[in-house]
Amino acid sequence: MFLAFFAFLQEHAPKAAEHAAEGAKKADEHGGGHHTPWIVEQVNHLFGSAVFAIQQNVMPPIYGLFGKHWPGEGMTAEQYMASGQLPIPTQAVMFSIVILFTVVILAILRGKLSTDSPTTKQQTFEVGVEALRDMLKDLIGPKGLQHFPVIATFALLILVSNLMGFIPGLISATANLNVTLALAITSFLYYNYIGIKENGIVGYLKHFMGPVALLAPLMFLIELVSHFARILSLSLRLFGNIYGEEQVSGVISGLAPWGVPILLMPLALLASFLQTFIFIVLSMLYIAEMTHHEDDHGHGEAAHAH
Repeated sequence: MFLAFFAFLQEHAPKAAEHAAEGAKKADEHGGGHHTPWIVEQVNHLFGSAVFAIQQNVMPPIYGLFGKHWPGEGMTAEQYMASGQLPIPTQAVMFSIVILFTVVILAILRGKLSTDSPTTKQQTFEVGVEALRDMLKDLIGPKGLQHFPVIATFALLILVSNLMGFIPGLISATANLNVTLALAITSFLYYNYIGIKENGIVGYLKHFMGPVALLAPLMFLIELVSHFARILSLSLRLFGNIYGEEQVSGVISGLAPWGVPILLMPLALLASFLQTFIFIVLSMLYIAEMTHHEDDHGHGEAAHAH
């Protein structure tokens, strides 16, 4: 199943990239495209050669697994960058900035926390934390709070990534499919890990087979495909909305640079928060589905006993 999934990506990714490139070219013609951010160029100028040296040893074998050739083979770091490639891609730099920014903000907030005289910023932060804790309790149950660190990390990283596009000279990290795919795979691996941890491997596999033994093979296949489809669902939804919003805003800014882009900012802010909310709620529902399976089975047996 994993091989089939990655084979699908390998087959269709070049076509998707081609369409994306055509869309970006059209956006550039209308003034809506964006060039490589200055900070990305500087990071590659400082560390690109060192990273490229590592990639020369690592990337060719990986590309060889799919019968492809790594674009940097036979090139120097300077030639590779001159061809338009970046050893450290834009999304990697942007997401690193997101992590650093989030850590700094949390460190500042933590240093100023006070139970006697909380500031307005602290109270706002506490409202967000309590809202997230309440959702975990409602959707997962009493054990939901043990997943707070993971869900809160998703929430902070995705929200900051979405909002990064509002800063001049930067690009939303989640406007890149590689970032959203990595987030979706992390969520997928986490909730399946929780399912195995809490139900055991046998109970975990029973979750895929349904209540009717005769239909178990068919249900197992359907559930397996359904679970892998969640990776695409989580990643494409987040990527499509943030990338689309950036492209539309860029084109409109190129056509009407005065006034109109400011009017669109509230909608972009709403989309940033909404997509963050959707991602974490779906992740919580997937966790709840795994953790409640054994409980529901137990309740059913108790009901039959009475």
